[in-house]
Amino acid sequence: MYIHAVMPASQITVRGVEPDLSERLRTISRERGESLNSTVLRLLRDAVGVDARRKRLDRYAGWTADEAAAFNAALRAQRVVDRSSTSRSSACWT
Repeated sequence: MYIHAVMPASQITVRGVEPDLSERLRTISRERGESLNSTVLRLLRDAVGVDARRKRLDRYAGWTADEAAAFNAALRAQRVVDRSSTSRSSACWT
């Protein structure tokens, strides 16, 4: 399970976009099968390094699927109760 904090999305209006830049963004969007908004967001993330920073932090704060599976397996092994070594008359049951 991966948990990321979710913050309300912001909206930014960009004015003064030159026609050739607008056309290039639309071309990239079509080529990738993305919405124009998704294309602009991806390009902005790449330009400012947001995803690169998140990937660096994931080394310390995130687990791979294999690591999470190993951890969960270790927890399951520790949750086994050996009923033969306990009895209802023992102090822990009263």
